[in-house]
Amino acid sequence: MDYAACEAGVLAVSEQLGGHVDVLVNNAGITRDVMFHKMSPQQWSQVIDCDLTSCFNMCRVVIGSMRERGFGRIVNVSSINGQKGQMGQTNYSAAKAGIIGFTKALALESAAKGITVNALAPGYIMTDMVASVPQDTLRQIAAQIPVGHLGKPEEIARAVRFLVSDDAGFTTGSTITMNGGQYMT
Repeated sequence: MDYAACEAGVLAVSEQLGGHVDVLVNNAGITRDVMFHKMSPQQWSQVIDCDLTSCFNMCRVVIGSMRERGFGRIVNVSSINGQKGQMGQTNYSAAKAGIIGFTKALALESAAKGITVNALAPGYIMTDMVASVPQDTLRQIAAQIPVGHLGKPEEIARAVRFLVSDDAGFTTGSTITMNGGQYMT
């Protein structure tokens, strides 16, 4: 993700809405699955750039304004595979684990300025990315989830809504794990 494009996007949103950005949700993610010993530098870079560098870019663009105003809410979307790892996803797991460390560090730097920074680590959610997985594989995945099914995007949205609300003003540097009990931290 291009830093200048992130700056331009935030500026356009700010101008269109006549203000500033109070809430940022970083939810970028792609996969380029392949076993590490066969992974190309391009497959590595594409995933790190989209999944992790974009998080830096977007946070960097809004953090100054949030610090000046003394308020902000940032939610970074990680993954179950950033917590436990996943075979064939060294790049994705590294990027999503990086988001968790990034979140903790930025939360420490920003808390005194009235900014909360938290992460969500969803498991398998029925998104376009997951829907592209073959149906047999999805059934096998669902069988490994204690609640017996994939998550729904609206379940993740409700957690985001909480984290950006005033009710979560004392919550920062946290990672909320949402995976139906597949991986417990």
